[in-house]
Amino acid sequence: MATVAEQLVRMLRDAGVQRVYGVVGDSLNPIVDAIRRTDGIDWVHVRHEETAAFAAAAEAQVTGKLAVCAGSCGPGNLHLINGLYDAHRSGAPVLAIASHIPSAQIGTNFFQETHPDQLFRECSHYCELVSQAEQMPRLLRVAMQTAVGLRGVSVLAIPGDVAERRSVEPNAAPVKLVAPSPVVPPAERIAELAELLNSGEKVTLFAGAGCAGAHDEVMALAEALQAPVGHSLGGKEWIQYDNPYDVGMSGLLGYGACYDAMHAADRIVLLGTDFPYDNFLPQARTIQIDANPAALGRRTNLDLAVHGDVKATIAAVLPLLRKRTNRSFLDTMLREHARKLQKVVDAYTTRIEHRTPIHPEYAADVLDDVAADDAVFTVDTGMGNVWAARYLTPNGKRRVIGSFRHGSMANALPHAIGAALSSPGRQVVSISGDGGLAMLMGDLLTLTTYDVPVKVVVFNNASLGMVKLEMYVDGLPEYGTDHPPVNFSAIAAACGIHAVRVEHPGKIREALAEAFAHPGPALVELVTDPNAMSIPPKITGDMMRGFALAVSKTVLNGGVGKMVDLARSNLRNIPRP
Repeated sequence: MATVAEQLVRMLRDAGVQRVYGVVGDSLNPIVDAIRRTDGIDWVHVRHEETAAFAAAAEAQVTGKLAVCAGSCGPGNLHLINGLYDAHRSGAPVLAIASHIPSAQIGTNFFQETHPDQLFRECSHYCELVSQAEQMPRLLRVAMQTAVGLRGVSVLAIPGDVAERRSVEPNAAPVKLVAPSPVVPPAERIAELAELLNSGEKVTLFAGAGCAGAHDEVMALAEALQAPVGHSLGGKEWIQYDNPYDVGMSGLLGYGACYDAMHAADRIVLLGTDFPYDNFLPQARTIQIDANPAALGRRTNLDLAVHGDVKATIAAVLPLLRKRTNRSFLDTMLREHARKLQKVVDAYTTRIEHRTPIHPEYAADVLDDVAADDAVFTVDTGMGNVWAARYLTPNGKRRVIGSFRHGSMANALPHAIGAALSSPGRQVVSISGDGGLAMLMGDLLTLTTYDVPVKVVVFNNASLGMVKLEMYVDGLPEYGTDHPPVNFSAIAAACGIHAVRVEHPGKIREALAEAFAHPGPALVELVTDPNAMSIPPKITGDMMRGFALAVSKTVLNGGVGKMVDLARSNLRNIPRP
């Protein structure tokens, strides 16, 4: 008869789980051994449990399916927590298996004792302890369905001795995981929405990650309303491409005319975004459409809250909208957007390709050119977010994954591992900062162990650049942000990874092309200028006060890649008198 561990592993495999990320040991050993003996599911040995959780989060975001990580009792599963916070806040369906101390010892302050069924509650939709063999099948079914149905984390804590017991229900039926269906608002709410949109003469749309799969509908709404379209960082990959209404991004890394378009509008429509920076929002004249009812009104005052899927809601309201021919507001904002982008592009285009140390914005732009059309980029928090926001060009096929809501360091390499293992044949590029890579650098060994063809591009400025900037804008002297130069390419080579160090901008393109053509893992280290950032041309006195707005100083006075070309192209759509 099968053990509980064997039954658990078979149920995971039958639900479509192909791999479990983690570090072996102690109370987790029965489950790892069951994976060894079960066809169709693999164990991925990472070097830190935090990597396991990040990798599972990225796999879930790339595939849309349940992904699994695991940690042994006490310190082992405790290391999962940062990656699980990231997964939960990103809406990634992840199951974490937190093995536990022997069940008879729980509550006795035993060696390595923690209480995972309590520890993980804040970063999960479901978190329960399996204390009896007969509980496991039902609790596992609930945990998996909760993670997939509510789009977030579930945690099962399982004592090692329970995992070794004989299963009570050896032939448990396969779990049929069901994803949530689109929410369509009732007719009366659609009518209210149409009335408010029809009464506005200057409407701005602001799109977030909830617009995934709704690009055509958002464009149709913009056309019907003659409305400029801005986006959050999470909405960039879904909404910026093929967008003749684009006015850029708002937020701490914002650029272009998005902020202006929202504040000049008499109607702002938030589409699938839980945009956290409320001081960038007008706090008035706002409609919000979101599939998550908890997000409605959380960041701003609302004239109307619409609980609904963005795609379905727009499809329902479009037939009720009056036809508009006046595009003066849209054209004004498109011109302002182009003007703002052009104003900062000169520093980026003037002989920068010959300057050393390498200007990171130039390197990011070259990376955008060389990378595949369907690449998955994983992006470290900090200045990595800046390069992704400004220089990666979305096209409807590329993905950009980062710790955009949790804001953790060191996520890019672990995210890349999960993305690459779950998407064989697809190019995966980790945009790593030197600080982030150093934090979880041990998982370079994971790349070589499994020959994971991740391409790690390290922006090495020997500094925690974003932290240094935060200190500057708070009037503090930099302290603890810099470190002695490190040769990451030498470390990668010692791990068995194809690696090259680039110190001259003229060699970036060749180094990237060579790394991307390499069949296995590769690392390109770019030695960049830590002082490449500067203050944007317009910062108000209020923006100097308080961290949230002060960080908006990280807007680079160094160009915004292909977005200038897009803005110029959109200007050509403006009718001439």
